[in-house]
Amino acid sequence: MLKIDRVTKVYKVGTFGGDEMTAVRDVSFDVNPGEVISLIGESGSGKTTVGRMILRLASVSGGSITYNGVDISTLKGRKLKSYYADVQGVFQDPFSSYNPIFKADRVFKMIKDAYFPGMSKAEWRSKLGASLEAVTLDPVQVLNKFPHQLSGGQLQRLLIARALLLDIRILIADEIISMLDASTRIDVLNLLGELKSRGLGIIFITHDLSLGNYISEKTVILRRGLIVEMGATEKVFGNPTHPYTKMLLASVPQLHRKWDEVAKELEVSDDLLIDPDAAKRVYESVGEILAPDALDSVLVETESDHVVRYSPEEAKEKMKSPAKEKKKSPPARKRG
Repeated sequence: MLKIDRVTKVYKVGTFGGDEMTAVRDVSFDVNPGEVISLIGESGSGKTTVGRMILRLASVSGGSITYNGVDISTLKGRKLKSYYADVQGVFQDPFSSYNPIFKADRVFKMIKDAYFPGMSKAEWRSKLGASLEAVTLDPVQVLNKFPHQLSGGQLQRLLIARALLLDIRILIADEIISMLDASTRIDVLNLLGELKSRGLGIIFITHDLSLGNYISEKTVILRRGLIVEMGATEKVFGNPTHPYTKMLLASVPQLHRKWDEVAKELEVSDDLLIDPDAAKRVYESVGEILAPDALDSVLVETESDHVVRYSPEEAKEKMKSPAKEKKKSPPARKRG
C-alpha cells in the first residue's frame, strides 16, 4: 500500500544555506493494511522527518514514496486531495492543532466543506456521531467547546476522529500520546489497536520503546537518520543486536530488576547506565556504536524478518560465519 524506498532528506543549513545536513538517509520500509509499524529513536533521529515526508509536509531529497504504486511527489490537484483522503497525520501537541479563538469542532467543519459539501445536515450529524463514538467521545461533552475547555486526551481523540471521517487507510501517529497522562495513554493505544483491527495501517512514531513494543507488529530503530535495526517487533526486542538498540533497551527503567541485571543480559557495561560520562564516551565511541552507522555500512539479515546495520567488514564476517543459534524470541504479546 505505502512504500518508502531508499528515502533521503537533506536540509540546507548555515549562512545562506551553504552547508547541508542529512536528516534521513536511505530509509526503506512498507506499510500494509492492518499493520502497525513503530519508528523508534531519540530526538533528532529522523523519525518525524519521515512522517512529514509521507504527509508531503517536507519534500524528498532522494528515493521515493509511493502509495498504491504512484509516486506521491507527482500528485497535484484532485489526485493530491484524494491522497489526503486516504493518508492523514496526528501530531504530538494537540493544543497547537487548534486555533484558540475558534471552537474545537471547527476541524470537522473544515473536513465537511472540503470533502462532503453536498452532504445533508442529518447525514453529516450521523457520520460525525459515528466518528466520535469510534474514539469513545460523547458529542454532548466535546462539541461546541473551545480548546481550553477540553483535556489533552479529548483534543487528541478529536483529531483522530477528524481523520476517521475521511475513511483513511494510513494514519501517521507522531508522538500522539507523549503529552497525555497514563490513564489516557492506554485509552488512545487501545483505540489504535481497534483501528488496526479494522484494517488501518499505522505508522507509530515514538521515542518510548515500551509503547512501540505494546502496539506494533514491526519495529524500525532509527539513529542519526539511518535504520540501524528493523524487523518483527518480538525479534527486535527479544534479540536486540545493534549496540544502539541494546543501549536504548538498557536505558528503560524496569521496576523489578536492577540495572546490573539488565546490563548483563544485554551485554552493556553497567557503568553506561549509572555514569553519564561513561554513557557519553560509549555513545560517541567509533569502535562500539558509531562505526556500524558509517556511510558505507549495510543492513544484513541476521534471521528471518530481522535486519541489523553493520560496517562492511562486520557484514562480510557475518555472511561468512555459519548461522549461530539465535536467542529464542519471547511468546507473542497480546496487543490492544
